[in-house]
Amino acid sequence: MIYFCYFLIILLIIRLLVAFVNYLSFAYLPKVTSLTSVPRVSILIPARNEEDNIGTLLEQLSAFEYSMLEIIVYNDHSTDQTESIIQNWASLKPNIKLLNGDELPQGWLGKNHACHQLAQAATGDLLLFLDADVSVKKDVIKRSVSYLQKHELHLLSIFPKQIVKSFGEKVSVPLMNWVLLSILPIYLIRKSKNKVFSAANGQFMMFKAATYKAIWPHEKYKSHKVEDIAIIRLFKQRGLASDARLGDNDISCRMYVGLDDAIEGFIKNIFQFFGNSIFVTISFAILTTIAPFVVYAQMGFWWLTAYLTGIACIRFFVMLASQQSIFQNLLLVLPQHIVFLLIIIKGLINNKQKKLIWKDRNILQDL
Repeated sequence: MIYFCYFLIILLIIRLLVAFVNYLSFAYLPKVTSLTSVPRVSILIPARNEEDNIGTLLEQLSAFEYSMLEIIVYNDHSTDQTESIIQNWASLKPNIKLLNGDELPQGWLGKNHACHQLAQAATGDLLLFLDADVSVKKDVIKRSVSYLQKHELHLLSIFPKQIVKSFGEKVSVPLMNWVLLSILPIYLIRKSKNKVFSAANGQFMMFKAATYKAIWPHEKYKSHKVEDIAIIRLFKQRGLASDARLGDNDISCRMYVGLDDAIEGFIKNIFQFFGNSIFVTISFAILTTIAPFVVYAQMGFWWLTAYLTGIACIRFFVMLASQQSIFQNLLLVLPQHIVFLLIIIKGLINNKQKKLIWKDRNILQDL
């Protein structure tokens, strides 16, 4: 049993080192920008019942000084005021276009189909898929284009800075970066050719249009519920330079509203965080849950204190990198971990029942 304790401590140290490296790497887009050319950028926004968000995003995009900008919004059978809000902005700004959705074909998930339709309508040199609930400031486009050009990328994804307001969001949304930034060194996404080191966020994905239209990745993964990670793995497998960055104040998002919304959202991709392996996911959950008790039982109070200090340090560096409240997240370690376990349990149940309702559609049904 003592060797198991050593294993748990080594695992903790590795995660602590990864979190520390991610903090030191300052994995954001550079503030200073220089463009080798000014490519035409098509901003492609899938929207389904987004009346609370789409107007704000279009207002922000309309204020951008970037001259070569095309904005296309796909209205995916919204039942609220989404369509009329888009139409109003399209009447004010000639570079904003509304694309009303067709019936969802058999074998497709809604967002994947929307992105594919948007890409077919786009005319830009670069395609930027942007979720309707993302908030952007005017420098983010130029900074993204500059970074993509500098590193000759075919795909650049950004994890927006997450805005959390309710208690339910505070005990759930930070889990994404807690997992990501403690097991994956961000700098290896671009530096390593191994597809194991892959992460992407569908809220912001910028492609070279020529590359995208040679592959049509959203069509290739038309029924994949975590298509963003599948796409970047495909790109890396094909030797196409790709990267992912963390968001700062220029790009943010209130991803979910409330605990129930967050749990249902994370259920879609919890296993993808761990290489789409249920075994690895469950093993990680069990080990991180029992470790303090095992260390205390076998090695005593001072080793437990050291182990808990390591847990706190992981949270400290992850929250620094994520630009989240350190004090708040240290206080919420226990309820966040309980929510993490609940997400995994519900994910296993939903996988067995093949039922997960998202945006009024069952995304786990047989396609």
